[in-house]
Amino acid sequence: MQQPRGLDQLVSEWRSSGPGRARFVPGFDPSGGGAAAKVLVLMESPGPATIRQGEDAISSEDNPGPTASAFRRARIESGLGRHVYLRWNIVPWALGRAPTVTDLDEARPALAQLLVSLPQLRAIVTFGTPALTGVMRYFTLEPRARVVPVLAAPHLSPANATRAGEKHLRAVTALRHASLL
Repeated sequence: MQQPRGLDQLVSEWRSSGPGRARFVPGFDPSGGGAAAKVLVLMESPGPATIRQGEDAISSEDNPGPTASAFRRARIESGLGRHVYLRWNIVPWALGRAPTVTDLDEARPALAQLLVSLPQLRAIVTFGTPALTGVMRYFTLEPRARVVPVLAAPHLSPANATRAGEKHLRAVTALRHASLL
């Protein structure tokens, strides 16, 4: 059984775990729920606006860009308190493209470490198919996984072709349900 580690320690480990190189991994949002989070929000991987922030980057609803802005609007409308959730990515390091199954498998140990470090976790909300696939692969490939409810919503990027109104409604509803668990 893995032992929980501090979130900042996890980021440091993930930054140095790249094959022969350092990886770009943003920090956790200090305004979020941290290790006391009850809801884990999982996006795909750090986006361009986060990457452009360089060393000071964090995974946050305050980041510039339309995806973070759309998430923030949905989160506020849902009533999910900022201190209740932790925003992260199914693949914590920058890819510059949508995650593949190979990327998800490579990132699975990082997800396992993160979940162990969130002892109060009650629900996961995934945004986008890769995030949902990564979580489900973890739960169904790890026999000792602590399973929690998972709600899935479409990715909030403007590049996602899902109808905008439906995307927003599904995000709000998923976050609202998660906040009540």
